[in-house]
Amino acid sequence: MKRITILALMPLLVLGQACTDTKENNKTEVQAIFPKGELGPAENFTGNAWNTRLVANDSTYNTVIGNVYFEPGARSNWHIHPAGQILIITSGVGFHQIKGKPKQTIRKGDVIKCPPNVEHWHGASPDTGLYQLYIIPNTEKGIVQWLKPVTSEEYNK
Repeated sequence: MKRITILALMPLLVLGQACTDTKENNKTEVQAIFPKGELGPAENFTGNAWNTRLVANDSTYNTVIGNVYFEPGARSNWHIHPAGQILIITSGVGFHQIKGKPKQTIRKGDVIKCPPNVEHWHGASPDTGLYQLYIIPNTEKGIVQWLKPVTSEEYNK
């Protein structure tokens, strides 16, 4: 009877292990839905942020959709979206901050609305990467205006 119980539980244990994030060198590896993509430009990011465009801008949808993977500690510069932005966190842990407000921790399953023309930044926590889908609507108003880097003091506050 014990052998049957153990054999019955083995697939659940294997499945549970396969679905968890892994730790390596005190940094948590997170699972990807989409390919890692291309490395974002250093003038817009601190650390490595990888972008995969999923829906290119066009005159029919006027929407850009993509996926960004922020390696642990990576973050965007402060920036503004003329028509706003929606973030859907698909894996990992990170931060989002609107200028003048406290930094918020964001996790898998969170949906963040960045209002139009509001300065903000987002990125991964120091020890865990972050995957996020981004949706930028009404691109006829513009897509993004990049500003100054987020300082270490702002990031660690």
